Amino acid sequence: MSTAADVESTLGAFVDPQFEIPLSRAKMLKGVTVEGAKATVKIELPTPAYPNQEQLKESLQSAVREKHTDLEQVDVEITSVVRGKDSGAKVGLKVKNVIAVGSGKGGVGKSTVAACLAYGLKHLGASVGLMDADVYGPSVPHLLGATGQPAMRQIQAPDGRTIERIVPIEVDGIKLMSMGFMVGEDQAIVWRGPMLHKALSQFLQQTEWGELDYLVVDMPPGTGDVALTLSQMVQLAGAVIVCTPQKIALLDAGKAISMFQTVKIPILGMVENMTGDIFGRGGAKTKAEEMGVSFLGEIPSTSDVRIKGDEGKISALVAEENPAREAILEISSNVAMRIAKEIMKNPTMPTLEIL
Repeated sequence: MSTAADVESTLGAFVDPQFEIPLSRAKMLKGVTVEGAKATVKIELPTPAYPNQEQLKESLQSAVREKHTDLEQVDVEITSVVRGKDSGAKVGLKVKNVIAVGSGKGGVGKSTVAACLAYGLKHLGASVGLMDADVYGPSVPHLLGATGQPAMRQIQAPDGRTIERIVPIEVDGIKLMSMGFMVGEDQAIVWRGPMLHKALSQFLQQTEWGELDYLVVDMPPGTGDVALTLSQMVQLAGAVIVCTPQKIALLDAGKAISMFQTVKIPILGMVENMTGDIFGRGGAKTKAEEMGVSFLGEIPSTSDVRIKGDEGKISALVAEENPAREAILEISSNVAMRIAKEIMKNPTMPTLEIL
């Protein structure tokens, strides 16, 4: 008769189809029990965004039945707990993974993609925050239909001190912080580097984000002060580069990739936005191949994206059926899986060089 140890040995050698390593190495096998002719297997995924979970379950059942013919029933229970590198630990954030969404130039829909990514990850089962670090053009509050000003809360620190914390605005289950809440809609921000650094420090260190699986950060376009400051304050889980299919956008996207690589931030991949007849198709995928980074997917150029963004209902692109929904969810899953793969390959973050 097969024992729990026998089944555990069999499944420990099972190579996960997504991570391409044995379950024992992936630390996804959390327990096996055998009672008579019935085996129960407990699997813990490193992210709820793991694709084709039903197919994984069937493959595990087949692997057990093939080697343990005396077992008549094999139940596989799948749960998920997001793994991370505690990206914000050194600035006091309880955030497992901080994701930067950047671009080499403006006008490519970076903020829209960042907002869609946040809602996509939430839809897949994660706790998510969204930080609008594009201080010169904070458009995320409009995209989410968020209004008002974040409240201030006094909390007691462990050492007895009373400190003030900023409470982020919450919209459709997403915690949001943006400079757009602090200034008028038509008010320009005219700041030098030190002021930007101070604002980002407040957004990260003085905001009551709580415990999050993912904090998506909408970066300003280009490779300036904000990108460097953020890179040096937190250990980013990785960066997503957004561009449109045109050559001019791809040239600037390459510069953004180079910037993140210079400060040793993993490139999770590229997203092609506004794919379609007007702007073309496939440019980002080709560029990704040229630069040796992953292609995460493409979001079609449809009126739904523009209309929902203008109406402040970007969450509807994930919550409701529309031509962009599946693309957004696929990109969100790909981003989460790229982070999980990076963690399994390299559990410790690289040492950041201060430039």
